[in-house]
Amino acid sequence: MVGSYLDRIEKQQRIARVRESAGGPLLLTSHESVAWYLEGVRTHVSFAGPPVAAVRADADGDTIFVADNEADRLIAEELLPADAERVVRVPWWIAPAAAAAAGEPGVPEVDVAAALRAARASMLSAEILRYQSLGRATAEVLTDALTGAHPDLTERQAASAVSAGLVARGIDPLVVLVAGAGRIGYRHPLPTSTPLGERAMVVVCGRRDGLIANATRWIGAAVDDEPILAVERAFLDASTAGARLDEAFAAGCAAYRRAGFDSEEWRRHHQGGPTGYAGRDPRATASTTDLLVENQAFAWNPTAPGVKVEDTLLRTSAGWETLTIDERWPSVEYEGMRRPAARAYA
Repeated sequence: MVGSYLDRIEKQQRIARVRESAGGPLLLTSHESVAWYLEGVRTHVSFAGPPVAAVRADADGDTIFVADNEADRLIAEELLPADAERVVRVPWWIAPAAAAAAGEPGVPEVDVAAALRAARASMLSAEILRYQSLGRATAEVLTDALTGAHPDLTERQAASAVSAGLVARGIDPLVVLVAGAGRIGYRHPLPTSTPLGERAMVVVCGRRDGLIANATRWIGAAVDDEPILAVERAFLDASTAGARLDEAFAAGCAAYRRAGFDSEEWRRHHQGGPTGYAGRDPRATASTTDLLVENQAFAWNPTAPGVKVEDTLLRTSAGWETLTIDERWPSVEYEGMRRPAARAYA
């Protein structure tokens, strides 16, 4: 159990404001909302399955609907004691989300999605500590797993080493991508038996305590990363408290041309955006008008043929803090920030 009562009180107040605006009890039914509200509980059994818990947040308190065959574990290992007292056990053949919606009408999560994203956006003190720990652990796994990599190692062998390192640290490997030299053109390279060759890319999204750390690392031959770092910096500079997400997105996309890339490069892959309890919360587009706030996490991931940069960073009043950082990984300084460089083969 990793939850914080102080954070939970603040979250209850945020949810109360959303509930009052919506005019009824809220039904929290997604992995990101349930994990956020219940202080990082593991809401899955299968990564591909729906949450094993749902929350009905009402003016007179919360009711937590949990699949009966998962309830004992969640009560013993995941939930705050006060939450455990409000559990309703649901037969395995009924989805917790359906049980939460039965009876008195409630407001479905989809109807207040933007308001819930806003409620999650500003990280609280205990969340920040958990995210810092997750970010460091994720970066350390990448260093440990890839330090001994060599051109003859296959993509699947590299992915296996990374995945094993994540699991050993209690991190769910939600995404592990590897592209050897012959497959670098693929933006989402699911690992194959192909050797890494002279240059390779490794991408991870790892989840612990409900939070997700996102990072990309390159191994082997180095290339000129300055142009793609310039694009990333444009996204970061525009991601300030009070700005809108679509404005930050437009600023980063416009930087591709200035950095020497095709001006349409941004159309060929998503560019990332805010992160936290979802891999992107939300994925930035020209129509995502979420207001950006202090203590919000981001994982912008500008990419072009043969180059990409991605880390999980926290925007505070003092500036940017890189969460997925390991001092053992080689880096370069770009406009006052340390950014990851390619790690040469041993």
